[in-house]
Amino acid sequence: MSKKQDDYYFDNFMKCAEYACKEAYLLKEVLTDFRPDEISKRMDEVHEIERQADTQRHEITDRIAKAFITPIEREDIIALSHNIDDVTDKIEEVLIRIYINHVQEMREEVFLMLDVVIECCEELQTLLKEFKNFKHSKELKQSIIRMNTLEEKEDQLFISSMRKLHAKEQDVRNIIAWREIYTYLEKCADACEHVADIVENVAMKNS
Repeated sequence: MSKKQDDYYFDNFMKCAEYACKEAYLLKEVLTDFRPDEISKRMDEVHEIERQADTQRHEITDRIAKAFITPIEREDIIALSHNIDDVTDKIEEVLIRIYINHVQEMREEVFLMLDVVIECCEELQTLLKEFKNFKHSKELKQSIIRMNTLEEKEDQLFISSMRKLHAKEQDVRNIIAWREIYTYLEKCADACEHVADIVENVAMKNS
């Protein structure tokens, strides 16, 4: 298989990660200047990015169906593209949870957790850029370690945010709403780490 054909798959992974970052940045913008009366319109903007990411993922699926040889196992390509797409899905779910729970104002904890999600998405781009040359990359392992560290940081923020919520909030409806929002923010970081885990396994199998 030519290098150009090989590069197609890795370039596609990176493009999908770019959508995750773009969506995370937009979510930060929406929540920083939070206007409940405009939430429906902003959800459409976020969903459009998620739709574009889906299109990118379908493109690689179509390519696999026609390919005779692939640079890594087909199952790994499918797993990677699915899990990268899962990151954009989870980011969109954060805003959906804010919408369906009729949230009227933001909390500090949201921004602390979202900033880590953004760091995870940025690290995901670095990780997949290195993955393209995984047989020779000296930075891939360090990127995986950084992703693991970020996910652990998000776990700690999730625990402290949930603790504060249950200790200080009296309104049961708010507890239910914010539990969901914090949970989906934590799932965003988990989704990024899942991609890193697959990359690590693929690199080990093919080295």
